[in-house]
Amino acid sequence: MGDLTGHGVAATSGMAMLLGALRGMAVAGIGPGALMGHLNQLLEASTQPALGSVMCCRYDPVTRLLTWAQAGHPAPLLFRDGTGRTLTPPEGVLLGATSGAAYEQVEVQLRPGDLLVLHTDGISRRSPIDDAGPSRLLDLAPRSPKARSAQECVRLVVAEFGEAEREDDACVLIARVAA
Repeated sequence: MGDLTGHGVAATSGMAMLLGALRGMAVAGIGPGALMGHLNQLLEASTQPALGSVMCCRYDPVTRLLTWAQAGHPAPLLFRDGTGRTLTPPEGVLLGATSGAAYEQVEVQLRPGDLLVLHTDGISRRSPIDDAGPSRLLDLAPRSPKARSAQECVRLVVAEFGEAEREDDACVLIARVAA
């Protein structure tokens, strides 16, 4: 999940370039931390300079192990047993901010029934200085166990944030860990 600075065709083409590279490297088995370093190099070499915030996860359904890295992006939220918390982010600067940046990756053991909430900062931000998004999303955790599917959890988010006017684009992805 990620976001590039700018709007319009330049930002869209830059994001398409990064998504294509990300897919190729992920299929090749490159881990999230190293992958962020390669995306940073790609953005540095681009003819259209930009900054990007990105969060990349790899999930192993057999071991239920989540491995993730970030580049200046909001950390995922973990909803477990009706409570929510923000995962502690590994080190990582915005893509395009500095040459040769290194990106840490961390692992989190998930359990059956856990919900992982990935989001951009635009999900609830109504102005450039409004930073209440993650706490407002965490407030939904007590209602999440009643949802029978991740889709119902998305409906909770839409009911909470869907009517609000935003100054930025917004994205949320919710995944439930299967038993």
